[in-house]
Amino acid sequence: MDVQQFLEQGNKHHLPNLSIDIVIIGYAQHDLKCLMLEMEDKWLLPGGYIRNEESVNDAALRILKERTGLEDPHLKFLSVFGHQNRFFSEEWKAFFAKINLDWQSDYWINNRFVTLTYYSLVNIENTKPKVGNFDKSFAWMSFDKLPDIWLDHKEIVLEARNRLKEDIKQEHSTHNLLAEKFTMPELHRLHQNILEEELDRSRFQKKMLATGLFERLPKKQKESPGSNPYQYRVKSVD
Repeated sequence: MDVQQFLEQGNKHHLPNLSIDIVIIGYAQHDLKCLMLEMEDKWLLPGGYIRNEESVNDAALRILKERTGLEDPHLKFLSVFGHQNRFFSEEWKAFFAKINLDWQSDYWINNRFVTLTYYSLVNIENTKPKVGNFDKSFAWMSFDKLPDIWLDHKEIVLEARNRLKEDIKQEHSTHNLLAEKFTMPELHRLHQNILEEELDRSRFQKKMLATGLFERLPKKQKESPGSNPYQYRVKSVD
């Protein structure tokens, strides 16, 4: 379906007034990042719409796969954003004018939309981001240096970061941000970055190992001076 068909007939193939937006979180150079898409001079989250024949969760997984190429990603429901004035018709009108595309007030995307939001923890090295019909480029943006974000997507991004802080106190999912094999110092540094606070290293390691989730790997031959910590990976499920 090309852009014009999508604008004129997309409502026939998608659930009305519902969208999905995903905060795709990665980690690189000791920095927590999220995947953003550029539409002209505007940045926003990856997202999409729910096809008539899809479940909501299947739609979220499809959108995440389309944007990252990941087959079996971490994905967690975040929240519903459905303010009574959640219309973006004026924003769309201005955007279409910039790209010299015809705009009509009765396009279905001008309606009020409730968006179902998720967040996903990914290893950036394993992703193959792709842009959509309206996107010009993509970038991994630091949570500490976010650009001007379009629509209400900055609110969604900040909600995801705050939720992640709470979730990792109860769950063990942050390994999804690291390579398959990682050290406890790497995991410790990651948690400090997410929580934005110092954590006692020894106590943190004991807590992580007590979960029984991680398998210690044989120590590699030391190739350079300095510490040589053990590597770990998540235990396989039989």
